Amino acid sequence: MCYAIPGNVKSIAGNLITVDYFGEKRKARNDFYDLRVGDYVYAQGGFVVQKIDETDAVEILDTWKELFFELKKTDAKLSKLYNDKPNLDKGFLKIIDRATYGKSIAHEEALRLLLSEDPDEIEVLHKTANFIRQKFLDNSCCVHGIIEFSNMCVCQCTYCGINSENHTLKRFSLNTGEILEVVEDAVKRFGFKGIVLQSGEDPSYRSEELLDLIKKIRENYPVFIFLSVGEREEEFYRKAFDAGAKAVLFRFETSDSNLYSKLHPHSSLKERIRYLELFKDIGYIIAGGSLIGLPGQKAESVIDDFMFAKELGCDMYSFGPFIPHPDTPLYSHNRPDAEYVLKAISVLRLIDPYGKILVTTALESINPQARRQALMGGANSIMLNLTPKDYVGLYDIYPDRATVDVSVENQIADALQLLKNIGRAPTDLGI
Repeated sequence: MCYAIPGNVKSIAGNLITVDYFGEKRKARNDFYDLRVGDYVYAQGGFVVQKIDETDAVEILDTWKELFFELKKTDAKLSKLYNDKPNLDKGFLKIIDRATYGKSIAHEEALRLLLSEDPDEIEVLHKTANFIRQKFLDNSCCVHGIIEFSNMCVCQCTYCGINSENHTLKRFSLNTGEILEVVEDAVKRFGFKGIVLQSGEDPSYRSEELLDLIKKIRENYPVFIFLSVGEREEEFYRKAFDAGAKAVLFRFETSDSNLYSKLHPHSSLKERIRYLELFKDIGYIIAGGSLIGLPGQKAESVIDDFMFAKELGCDMYSFGPFIPHPDTPLYSHNRPDAEYVLKAISVLRLIDPYGKILVTTALESINPQARRQALMGGANSIMLNLTPKDYVGLYDIYPDRATVDVSVENQIADALQLLKNIGRAPTDLGI
């Protein structure tokens, strides 16, 4: 099964097109192809990534049609909102009611939800987040593949296992040819339409090499390219966008400048924000976020991070739990409970009804059931790890990572079965 559905181009206005998917209209930006009304395309992340022959498109759509509406029916059933808890706090219900209409909730309201310890309230919060997700974003669920191509890093993040001070870690760096082999397998064998290229901040991987890699991927494979390579020169990011990379995964880790400085002695929050503003100026789709449960972090700071990410204009959110690595200065600190992180994800959905929310691998690592729970609590995006098996364990940012020992085939099978069970279409239909 492809992780995108072909759509029919209905109108063209400059580089913005309108695409029809079984009667649903979505928009996408076209930077790569000469298109006419009536053509068929694949879109990912709001960008056209492939023009497809009409005969092939119609054949694929014929196989999708029945399943497409079946999944919608399942999702609609599971996301129905009803309140069978008659004794809930009136203040809580007032916040919930306003959020269901897509109205913004204030900082103190979001904090009220995050601090709730009432099981009935928490249950209603999760159900409300799922209802809002379905109401404003329907049942599409982005399924991206991630390739971790280098664990070399000059940063000194005090919680991360690949930081430059960890001298016990075996380092690796895939060359361009090896990365292209993984991309080819992902696209041609498994049908991925979105790929994340991730590494530590590795200066030995020259920007010219990365630009050449991006160009070769775009020339040979119809895929949406995310970059997650850290703080590089402005010129690189401008050239990378022109070369075909249209999205960045770039977390600010915390919006508390004092906490940021303690955790990242090599950098500053101000510089981190400068990059995010640069990405927005260039035109990248931005996936941003922070860590939940950091030492010294209060619940107020978690809500600060959510509001900050929304104000920055992030298109996708990546908020995962703090998990200390045993070979780092923060090894003795406790990670947060999965339930707290799941509650936070639901609050984030109420803060931004339209954002894409990723279920991080870190969350799945502290609770094997977290992927389903997060998707049923407002999230709508997942990533599968495509890193070659000889290296995936060496990208050791935190211990006991989920899926490290699971083949790509089994990751896909598990993900598709879960999405089918909860009525989600493993595709990104655009904006």
